[in-house]
Formats: sequence, structure tokens, C-alpha cells
Amino acid sequence: MNIEELGNTVIGAAIKVHRTLGPGLLESAYQKCLDYELRKMGLRIECELTLPIQYEAVRIDAGYRIDMIVEELIIIENKTVERLLPIHEAQLLTYLKMRGCRLGYLLNWNVPMLKDGIKRLVNNL
Repeated sequence: MNIEELGNTVIGAAIKVHRTLGPGLLESAYQKCLDYELRKMGLRIECELTLPIQYEAVRIDAGYRIDMIVEELIIIENKTVERLLPIHEAQLLTYLKMRGCRLGYLLNWNVPMLKDGIKRLVNNL
């Protein structure tokens, strides 16, 4: 499966979760359900992955965590906010660069239809 097909699979699973649960829950609930859906498909998922900062020759754990990474290729940041803000995009782009990934999704679960809460970001490395 190439990265675009994988991305479509991730979004399809997220839409299924949102249709089932609807808006209004905590971010952690959506994340656990999405993790379950993707694992059912046989995909490798890591959640709450520590992302240390490389500063000069030192790796520093500054408390950054990636919500989800799928097949070591796609980063997912889950939000339950009124609306996505530029700071959320900056966060995801930084995570993509630091991890060396090319594709990421911001998923704002706090919307009536998830398609209105999806922001796709690409890191050109």
C-alpha cells in the first residue's frame, strides 16, 4: 500500500469512528477507537509516541508526544476544538519534520461532519 492509499484508509477509518460516535467526546476516546479500527485492518499503530528534541548533540525529552503514527509513515494529531488554528498546523508540521515523515492529518473530532474537521499537511523534507 502506498502512502496515498494508506492516507485514504486512515481517513476512511476516522470517518467511520466519527459517524459511530459523533462529536462531543474527549480526544482520547476518538484516538482509542481510531487505533482499534486501524489495528483491525492489520496496520501498525503507535500512540502517544515520545518525540525528543535534537538540540546540538543532545536529545532532550521536552514532553512532546505524537498522538498517532501509522506504519511509520503518517502522523495523526487528534483535536477536539471549536476550530483548527494555525498553531495546530505548525505543531503537526514540526512533528513531521522532526520525525522525518511526509504526510500528516489534523483531525478535529468536534464537528458535525468529520470531513469539515480534516486538515492534510505534507512535509516536503
